[in-house]
Amino acid sequence: MKRTVIPLLTALMLLAGALPAFADGIIIPPPRPPGPITDPIWLTIKYHRVNITIDNQVATTRVDQSFVNEGTMVAEGTYIFPLPQGATVSNFIMWVDGQPIQPQILEADDARQIYNDIVRQLRDPALLEYIGNGAIRANVFPIAPGEERRIQIEYEQILPVDNGLVQYVYPLNTERFSARPLEDVSMTVDITSNDPIQNIYSPSHRVMVDQPDPYHARIGYEEHNVLPDKNFVLYYSLDPAEIDLNLLTYRESAGEDGFFMLMIAPPLEVDAAAVIPKDVLLVVDQSGSMFGDKWSQAREAVAYVLDHLNPEDRFNVVVFSTGSRIFANALQSPSQADDAARWVNGLEAIGGTDISGALSQALQMVDRERQAVILFITDGVPTDGETNVRAIIENFSAAAPGNTRLFSFGVGDDVDAFLLDQLARNHGGTSAYVRPGERIDEEVAALYNKINSPVLTDVALSFDGITAEEMFPGEPLPDLFAGTQLILVGRYRNSADDVSARLSGDVNGERQTFVYGGLSFPANAGGGSGTDAEVFIPNLWATRKIGALLDQIRLQGENDELVDSVVRLSLRYGIITPYTSFLIQEDDIFTQTGRTALRDTARSGMDMAFSQSAGAAAVDAAEAIGEARSANAPAPMPTQMAYGGEGGGYVDTREVIRQVRDRTFVSRDGVWIDTSYDPELMTPIQVVFLSDEYFDLMEQHPVLGAFFALGDQVIAVLDGVAYQVVAS
Repeated sequence: MKRTVIPLLTALMLLAGALPAFADGIIIPPPRPPGPITDPIWLTIKYHRVNITIDNQVATTRVDQSFVNEGTMVAEGTYIFPLPQGATVSNFIMWVDGQPIQPQILEADDARQIYNDIVRQLRDPALLEYIGNGAIRANVFPIAPGEERRIQIEYEQILPVDNGLVQYVYPLNTERFSARPLEDVSMTVDITSNDPIQNIYSPSHRVMVDQPDPYHARIGYEEHNVLPDKNFVLYYSLDPAEIDLNLLTYRESAGEDGFFMLMIAPPLEVDAAAVIPKDVLLVVDQSGSMFGDKWSQAREAVAYVLDHLNPEDRFNVVVFSTGSRIFANALQSPSQADDAARWVNGLEAIGGTDISGALSQALQMVDRERQAVILFITDGVPTDGETNVRAIIENFSAAAPGNTRLFSFGVGDDVDAFLLDQLARNHGGTSAYVRPGERIDEEVAALYNKINSPVLTDVALSFDGITAEEMFPGEPLPDLFAGTQLILVGRYRNSADDVSARLSGDVNGERQTFVYGGLSFPANAGGGSGTDAEVFIPNLWATRKIGALLDQIRLQGENDELVDSVVRLSLRYGIITPYTSFLIQEDDIFTQTGRTALRDTARSGMDMAFSQSAGAAAVDAAEAIGEARSANAPAPMPTQMAYGGEGGGYVDTREVIRQVRDRTFVSRDGVWIDTSYDPELMTPIQVVFLSDEYFDLMEQHPVLGAFFALGDQVIAVLDGVAYQVVAS
């Protein structure tokens, strides 16, 4: 039995890595003649640009692609562009020697036959994942070596509003058809609406959102030198409610608990009277280790916060080194902010680090009748006063009122990540780390801009008519701030079509409850929109749960139950963790005996890896786990990763692990195996690759097309039944 352990840092960073890109239309070459292939690279995609305009739910998508023949022989083939459901093609141009060529538009049934014919001809099942889609088809005129073909497509579709939520999907994944990474992939979405736009969210890509006013938004994505493999999915809501709530659900199979995601957002803009006044306490490390650029940036961060206080806010500043000093004996109004900034600017960094004393000083000024926000900035570990980290955490928790929120900023790699994370976790805030080369003032300003305008605090959520559990984030829920959104994922038992969600919280000292009725938690398998875009929800839930479990292990220590939970989730959802690097090469991952042995092998290494609370490795772990805990998109599958096996080296994970819809497949001896397959309980039904039974089975269960697209030997599980594709 092979055992391979990926270094902790590498595995952790996979939880927080950059998301992959996507691609679309493809050119299918004709079958190669018999004999050796002397010209392995034919057509590559030079660039892929997409522009979408959405005007009150009418989406116009414009695609611009360029194909280049980088081989030494003349290339030709069939261009296929799978169309999303309900799309109407308004323009298609293929430029050949300056002349446009018109295509053939295929409905879904005709397209299915084309897909099947190509699969039979090339003995490559990759196109099967598009069964159910219409298509554009055009013959590609011969392309001489070095020549380029440009293709432009425009299509329109109506985006229905479902309970106030709009979904746009660019439903294509064709990275397998480009011989090299694309030089340029870009996408822009311009939205105009007569109703306020809220909850703009992409679970598939890291996008930039620019929203100049409630009725317009621009979303951008761009990447270079990538092999795309993700559909682009975008959601946004249209609801004039004071606080908007939208629901998405997904159930993997009828016999399992379902998954749900809630997007909760206050309006982008709120009246000043709706913003809850807060008290801001800046606790800033002035020790000698902060001397130089760090102290200059810390002073700029203080000045930024003081310059952006709301009219009804109050503030004070605590600086600490060997002991602590305060700007004023009582909380001050914003009119004193300039004086406070000048006072901090005149101080020098010198002395030790008395963290406990400074935090105690700040707590003495907390008014239990107002929202209190502590911004805690430090670059070190406690060296003066109380230096026992657990004692500092316990003392702070005992003294802090329930209305206290603490946000910590660790500067550099010498901070105690355990201390900063625990303080933030225990008191409704977040921890951020300013790594060498990053600026303190920019990190503080970015967070303060998000939390500057609280509209609902001490938030709680409950449901009438459904059993919801395992929600992330868990209680206590974060406060809601104007212009931000809370994304919550969880699981649900049973089912109901008329569920009410109750969101409650404090507004200026008074408890208010917002009720959202008519929510549907369906019993059927699949997503609620008909596009199955919601398949990301289980993986997002698993990413967050794994992050929470790893955080618990890091902060409180290991036990078999926690580690077993991480292993099971990692296997099921294909999320690489320090405990499941064996997904890459390990043979025995389908039996409990094998998983237990692997868990025991990894535990000693994890004990050592998590034993240090300070230093670069500790900060790396804190950042990666923190990003997983609060992830807004599923953890991506890396294209390659280092491993510490015999001889070292790299493993291309795309060759051994694939995520398809809501499933994870691993390659073993040339067979792609669904990780939900249990060889001890299931006897697979065999079907011969490309046989009539093979295509009939996909006719009955179209979802199998996405699984069978992996290759000519696949074991996939659907509704508890295992199907095994065997080579003909």
